[in-house]
Amino acid sequence: MPSAVITGVTGQDGSYLAEFLLEKGYTVVGIVRRTSTENNGRIAHLQDDLVLEAGDLHDQYSIIEILQRHRPDEVYNLAAQSFVPASWRQPVLTGEVTALGATRMLEAIRAVDPAIKFYQASSSEMFGQVQEWPQKETTPFYPRSPYGVAKLYAHWITINYRESYDMFACSGICFNHESPRRGMEFVTRKLTYSAARVHHGVVTSVPFGDLSTKRDWGYAPDFVRGMWMMLQQEEPRDYVLATGETHSGLEFADLAFDHIGKSAKDHITTSEDLLRPAEVEHLFGDPGLIRKDLGWEPSVTFAELVRLMVDADIELVASEIAHAEVMAGRRTD
Repeated sequence: MPSAVITGVTGQDGSYLAEFLLEKGYTVVGIVRRTSTENNGRIAHLQDDLVLEAGDLHDQYSIIEILQRHRPDEVYNLAAQSFVPASWRQPVLTGEVTALGATRMLEAIRAVDPAIKFYQASSSEMFGQVQEWPQKETTPFYPRSPYGVAKLYAHWITINYRESYDMFACSGICFNHESPRRGMEFVTRKLTYSAARVHHGVVTSVPFGDLSTKRDWGYAPDFVRGMWMMLQQEEPRDYVLATGETHSGLEFADLAFDHIGKSAKDHITTSEDLLRPAEVEHLFGDPGLIRKDLGWEPSVTFAELVRLMVDADIELVASEIAHAEVMAGRRTD
């Protein structure tokens, strides 16, 4: 039975990857940070099938100990401080976790068993001030945030370990990918959750930053399938994971509010406080290489993605309203 270790298992990608690997018959070990409160909501339905280990990418010894105990075939490094606006407020923390955390994992693999296959979650934010359209594996990088810089370090250290130590280490340069499990702080989830709240009459307007920027938005379960496919090939190679389409935040908002029979412009306001110091205007990935080499294809369209996220949030907001009414004593169910 194959086995895998996932860092960031409680996040969007980690939870979908854990599901995918369990369906493939893997033993899945998830590394979780020890905190005073649990944050396992995304994997609650999987916990009986997972092995959860307390560890931290700040702590080299904890990583080595986990790898020694489980001797996995594969390691997927998905843990990061991954919220771009937060990287401006906490640039040093972002570097410690997102950049040096990947190095600590690579060093742990090299110490325990260099034959372990390693996947690094790289990001389209590394392209930043884009030098070429669409962006592909050979496009020059120009990050525009501490997060993008940290991801670029992790990307290049992965290449260095592959070339220097003959390790099976590769990166997926992931463009934006969303789902109902996306964190509430991300603009896509904020849009679909806001549409759901407007639908239920909880709010009438919601502030946002710049929605004119364009992104290549895909579906998270499609992307984790691509991650796994990358580790099944004969030789390690880095790939762009993207849909090959680009859409603005305004388009996302229009689809979300149209799905509830409303107009986005009637319910969205612009807030200067939500603008970034430096913005990435346009990201547009070219998935040609991974399609050619591995046969990977996205299964969900942009419009389908927006609709399924809105539908999930409509259900969520309905449950939140019901819970609030029970707590207020207006309902007994």
